[in-house]
Amino acid sequence: MIVPMIDLHAQYQDIKKEIDAAITQILEETSFIGGPEVRQFEEDFKTVVGAGHVISCANGTDSMEMTLKALNISAGDEVIVPAHTWISTSEVVVTAGAVPVFADVAFDSCCISIEDIKKKITTKTKAIIAVHLYGHPADLDALVQLSEEHNLHLIEDCAQAHGSTYKGQPVGSFGTASSFSFYPGKNLGCYGDGGAVFTKDEQLALKIRQLGNHGQLTKHDHRIHGRNSRLDTLQARVLSVKIPYLKGWIEKKNEHAAYYHEGLKGIKEIDLPTLMGENRYHSWHLYVLKTKKRDALKAYLQEQDIQCGIHYPKALPFQPCYSDFDHKKTDFPVAARLQDEVLSLPMYAELEKEQLDHVISSITTFFER
Repeated sequence: MIVPMIDLHAQYQDIKKEIDAAITQILEETSFIGGPEVRQFEEDFKTVVGAGHVISCANGTDSMEMTLKALNISAGDEVIVPAHTWISTSEVVVTAGAVPVFADVAFDSCCISIEDIKKKITTKTKAIIAVHLYGHPADLDALVQLSEEHNLHLIEDCAQAHGSTYKGQPVGSFGTASSFSFYPGKNLGCYGDGGAVFTKDEQLALKIRQLGNHGQLTKHDHRIHGRNSRLDTLQARVLSVKIPYLKGWIEKKNEHAAYYHEGLKGIKEIDLPTLMGENRYHSWHLYVLKTKKRDALKAYLQEQDIQCGIHYPKALPFQPCYSDFDHKKTDFPVAARLQDEVLSLPMYAELEKEQLDHVISSITTFFER
């Protein structure tokens, strides 16, 4: 039995008629950039993130980079980012001309550590980028409080957390602005690259929209220097088709996570991800366990035709592009441990019980050998 990490074909088959009709409509209209479909998607996405302003763009990385630029974060400024996440979160700080200051993460949630943030705030700090990693909401009460106390911008990186909530409120709606990616494998993914910014600040929204459209709000009226970062019409239509299904997909993934948890909870050599309650609703972009036998387990699962991944095999402070910082593993003990222990299991709404059982039994067999 083959169990892929994610099965986008299975998802497509479930919504094939709507997707095909939407794509055919765009082809027949030959309207590929901009237009009412993009604006409609921006309205539709508010059902996920709440009331405010949605600015679609080319990808999730652009969404964060334009947000930093719109907030005038530049050379000499510092932005605190988690040590354990995908590189976009720190990369955008560098491309803005600012300095990424890494904070360690919490072992249970893998999200940024509040206590380590407190140690890293200086007079140069202008913002905190908090990642809701794997779909697990970060500690937003503490993050909002810290940001307000120190007059910092809180930017939520929600690339993996479409549909997650914190105390009933959508993640992405707490900070100055939030970033979303619609990369195909995300909870809400298009059929290419795509991204968006969400903010409740109207003036910030206008500036970000300008930045993504060559510095113009109306054609040929370039008020600032910007860039070309647009969500194309086809991707917007695909996303609008998918939005009504998102809630149900996440409910299924929560069922799968609970099934994994029940089947694996007796294995002492594994640390399982935390199952959420009402206060933190996890959207399970990834189901990530931790074990000191990670590499051997991964190899064994692959022999059983079970795909799995490592998110992420090298913490950001230890990447070659940050070698000038001369960070040591002792500077970020949790991130240093996670890079050696995390393993992502198959997780998508269309997983069958037989596939889940195959994963669970294979992991059990591995640790019983």
